[in-house]
Amino acid sequence: MFVWRNIYRGLLMGVSDLIPGVSGGTIAMVLGIYRRLISGINGLMSKKWKKELGFFIPLLIGVGLALLLVSKLMEKLLNDYPQPTFFFFIGLIIGVVPFLLRKVEYKKTFEPVHYGLLLLAAVLIASTLFLKGEGSGEIMKSLSTMDYVTLFFSGWLASTAMILPGVSGSFVLLLLGSYQTVIHGLSSFQIPLLLTVGAGIIIGLSLTGKVISLLLKKYTVSTYSVMIGLVIGSVVVLYPGFKSDIMLGIVSVATLLLGLGAAFILGKIEHKQENTD
Repeated sequence: MFVWRNIYRGLLMGVSDLIPGVSGGTIAMVLGIYRRLISGINGLMSKKWKKELGFFIPLLIGVGLALLLVSKLMEKLLNDYPQPTFFFFIGLIIGVVPFLLRKVEYKKTFEPVHYGLLLLAAVLIASTLFLKGEGSGEIMKSLSTMDYVTLFFSGWLASTAMILPGVSGSFVLLLLGSYQTVIHGLSSFQIPLLLTVGAGIIIGLSLTGKVISLLLKKYTVSTYSVMIGLVIGSVVVLYPGFKSDIMLGIVSVATLLLGLGAAFILGKIEHKQENTD
């Protein structure tokens, strides 16, 4: 049975993965499908993979639509209105934190070590702010064998980041200098390049999914505390600064509140339905 509402979930996740600094894993948490996503990825790598198609086919349709239809809009928003756009995502991310804390019942389950893990994870992600470069790498042309190897491992590392809340796959590509090449390959539909990066992503997702699933099963509270820390730390990475323009400031505050409201509404709807998918 196909979970058709996964199309809009995939749209949101696809848009987030286009933006350096925004994590698809965080959006999955906003939508309340993170654990289902992890178990589904592991299911795809097993003999019972057919049972997961109803969940993933609509999700991938949404991601594909985002990559094909929304990428140009997001590029325009980021180029022309970066501050309000990033403030919207900051609001969305901040808005999910209360839901995550309540989900793990932190008042009952958190001990000093869990607060320490949360703080450490937040600091580690926030510190990546100092790794930001000025560009996203030159577009690789006339790709050599070594370039394909680089793109394969870039996809591998980026997929590991995509599935972790607070860690952006696009940001990893940015750090590796592959972001511009991958985006160009996507827009110009370069099949060999896309297959190479895609293969790296698939392998990375399968390995990372198993590790996270094991951690969630054996160390649930500790894993959630780290993930919440990753989400909080990503706000620092996303913060675009605040220009001294009154109108721009008003719009940015409005988009921040819009993001908070969207997270609240999505959280209310999705977290109630999480166990029914």
